[in-house]
Amino acid sequence: MGPPLQPNQCGSRLGAPPSLPAECGGVACKPGLRVGMAVAAAIACRLLRLHAAGAGGHWRRLRGAGLPRGFLQPASAGEDAAQWRRVAHFTFQPDPEPLEYGQTQKMNLFQAVTSALDNSLAKDPTAVIFGEDVAFGGVFRCTVGLRDKYGKDRVFNTPLCEQGIVGFGIGIAVTGATAIAEIQFADYIFPAFDQIVNEAAKYRYRSGDLFNCGSLTIRAPWGCVGHGAVYHSQSPEAFFAHCPGIKVVVPRSPFQAKGLLLSCIEDKNPCIFFEPKILYRAAVEQVPVEPYNIPLSQAEVIQEGSDVTLVAWGTQVHVIREVASMAQEKLGVSCEVIDLRTIIPWDVDTVCKSVIKTGRLLVSHEAPLTGGFASEISSTVQEECFLNLEAPISRVCGYDTPFPHVFEPFYIPDKWKCYDALRKMINY
Repeated sequence: MGPPLQPNQCGSRLGAPPSLPAECGGVACKPGLRVGMAVAAAIACRLLRLHAAGAGGHWRRLRGAGLPRGFLQPASAGEDAAQWRRVAHFTFQPDPEPLEYGQTQKMNLFQAVTSALDNSLAKDPTAVIFGEDVAFGGVFRCTVGLRDKYGKDRVFNTPLCEQGIVGFGIGIAVTGATAIAEIQFADYIFPAFDQIVNEAAKYRYRSGDLFNCGSLTIRAPWGCVGHGAVYHSQSPEAFFAHCPGIKVVVPRSPFQAKGLLLSCIEDKNPCIFFEPKILYRAAVEQVPVEPYNIPLSQAEVIQEGSDVTLVAWGTQVHVIREVASMAQEKLGVSCEVIDLRTIIPWDVDTVCKSVIKTGRLLVSHEAPLTGGFASEISSTVQEECFLNLEAPISRVCGYDTPFPHVFEPFYIPDKWKCYDALRKMINY
């Protein structure tokens, strides 16, 4: 069984659990429980060590099959954050510094969100922010400092109840105030599904526009993050795209995040604003300090091209930008890259105009293939641009499985999957 473990020591690459407070003796507050807890902790640590050893064997066998080290080798305790970032499936590409909105400041994506919320609270005295832990800054620090600046009546915590958070937000919005709700992870938005779909989305319609909750905005961290596994990695935008009466928005960068979030908050319809959590710190660029707006339901042509149209949103935009560069370099293929930005109502005209020019379309998103929003885009383009298509429309998406943990690198639609699909389209 190996040598006995020392207190609070667990030699697993999976990481030891945090030590208990010193006032609890590092094991248990009651002396009578210390022995039992110590035995349980020792057994748990031994199991973790055995598990890590077994996992190491699995990694070695997979590497022996010729799979790349960067994807499969578990990180040692000494590896720094920079090395983790190098094995990410994308490279963030900042946009040129915007000059039309005045002074800019270097911000990452969560700071851009904070700036937008700060601007909204300063401009609108009825605006309130609420959710789980937002008074403390939130788990991703997006609301840090706002309670101290605007008071506990405008930035406050809620119970751990997503249905209650959204229902509360609907009630606030119906009174005419501006409600900005946070769902801590997009994966946990489903308990609030009924409130969003059957209440928020239909409030104006079923009252004949006598009442509405159009001043409601729901923020939620979204998408894969490298280690989130099944409950912290999902992309549920397609669920809400099927519901008339709400808008769904996903930004790709700090500049886009601030402008689009301000537009959602000021829009006269309930909005869901999904924030790519992997970009919170990985995405850094110059962002205007003052408020500005980016129109909703307008896709952006990031790069013009003539041979293939590539469409994505959120983090995946940076993947297809790399694919466009690879296609130009390796195949001499010119790609038009489009960031959809607003999922619903989406910009049909911009996408169809591009496909009429290029004759080919590839749509990519992290969510599973079946029923993903790429299906809606593909169907619409096929109806509108059938005679212009030179090849079948390609969808490069996540698999129809729960989101995995250690196998995330194989699940995500990375640049190699997209490039392979593009090459097949060109050779069709």
